Amino acid sequence: MARGLRVCLSVQEGPCKHPATIVNGLDRQRPACTRARLRQFDAESNLPSKMVSQAATPPKSVVGIGGKVAKPDYSEAKIVLAMVGLPARGKSYLSNKLMRYLQVFNVGQLRRSRAKQKREQSGIKEDHTASYFSHDNVEATRLREQLASDSLEMLIQWLRDGGNVGIHDATNSTRERRAVIEARVAKEKGMHLIFLESICDDPAVIAANVALKVSMGDPDYKDMSPEIAKRDFLRRIKQYEAVYETITEPHLSYFKIVNVGNQVTVCRIHGYLQGRIAFYLMNLHLKPRSIFFSRHGESQYNVEGKIGGDSDLSERGFKYSKALPDLIKDNIGDAPLTVWTSTLKRTMQTAQELPYTKLTWKSLDELDAGVCDGMTYEEIEQAYPDDFANRDDDKFNYRYRGGESYRDVVVRLEPVIMELERQENVLVVGHQAILRCLYAYFHNLPQADLPYIKIPLHTVIKLTPKAYGCDEERYTLPIGAVDTHRPKPKLNHTDPPSRSNTGREYYSENT
Repeated sequence: MARGLRVCLSVQEGPCKHPATIVNGLDRQRPACTRARLRQFDAESNLPSKMVSQAATPPKSVVGIGGKVAKPDYSEAKIVLAMVGLPARGKSYLSNKLMRYLQVFNVGQLRRSRAKQKREQSGIKEDHTASYFSHDNVEATRLREQLASDSLEMLIQWLRDGGNVGIHDATNSTRERRAVIEARVAKEKGMHLIFLESICDDPAVIAANVALKVSMGDPDYKDMSPEIAKRDFLRRIKQYEAVYETITEPHLSYFKIVNVGNQVTVCRIHGYLQGRIAFYLMNLHLKPRSIFFSRHGESQYNVEGKIGGDSDLSERGFKYSKALPDLIKDNIGDAPLTVWTSTLKRTMQTAQELPYTKLTWKSLDELDAGVCDGMTYEEIEQAYPDDFANRDDDKFNYRYRGGESYRDVVVRLEPVIMELERQENVLVVGHQAILRCLYAYFHNLPQADLPYIKIPLHTVIKLTPKAYGCDEERYTLPIGAVDTHRPKPKLNHTDPPSRSNTGREYYSENT
């Protein structure tokens, strides 16, 4: 759990009379019933354990170097996460952040796609201006209710097919609508319903969200001027405000997020996955910041073509470490910055000249190559040709014997990602595989492409998180280095090209 957070969750049977509310990282005064349970828990925790230690379950036998690591099995966990809130209050921001590892079913997207299909098939263009969202418009209300129902059915089917958590991204702003969702989900065995309400009373944030909605090319406003689109969207908000009912139903499981993380209320949340969602939401914020990624300077092992190890920097790597402070200073100015490194020498040597607070993370160490540590790819191919080919076939899931897969590294980096979401300006001096995983998270890239992302040496990548993605800039210093990138092999099957919805700019001093 993030530092400074103490979360009190109600575990009583029946209505949740005392939901936990976390304000600025601290929980409000706990009710007496909860304090009594905590005292009992502390007393029982101090009793000597009567459990006898047992030997760990032996690992499955492995052939060759290693094998593919199985996906985590959460097959018994099925969660419907239904959004609640007025337009321009941050619902889609929260949905998009959670979408990195959860499936989203967006009612607005479904509405627009069906309207487009109808226009193409019949030539009839539907009116989706503010009047469409008026509850006095009986026919439009019926259509919107049907779209919400259809979207929920798609989500439930996805969960039946093996999904774990699906987000129903809609306003769901009345007790009646929430009761309908509750009744439908209750029919599905083993599915749990949680509501996530996003409340915003900060005029500056609301104005920024409205401007973002209008300026991002929303299909509803494609043929309108920005001024007309803004007026229409504000009228749409008024239509929802007329019927909006915040969550007060005591029996529901829910989160309430106020001003995107300033205050978090948690009620009737149980289990690993539900707790994981709660922890993630508590770490989000909208403060302006930049996240910098840099690989360590060129190392001796890089020059020799070897993987892994704990070698020193090469002569060119030390030149990069001396040039790095000026580049960072030019971008960050006098703003505070924290530098994160791994425990390996090459990252700490790269950061040694930086005049900022430094933190060392074991979790940032390079992917463990196991028995192949210190070998070149040519040596691996000669010694283990079958396993070398198998790793090329599925690089994300392939695990070295005695080492790790990219999937293992993603799991290992989860605490780092949570802390990155909490922090402001951070420079991560890391390794190729580590930075690929972090980069893929912030750009929402598919797992199949992750092991082949280009993270060159002697280059700083600057990410600026926005509401719906990250802007990116790259700065390459004119200090030569070997190219350690291995392109994705051309196999019999081909993957469709991945796309990112982020803006990118590249800067190089030697171009």
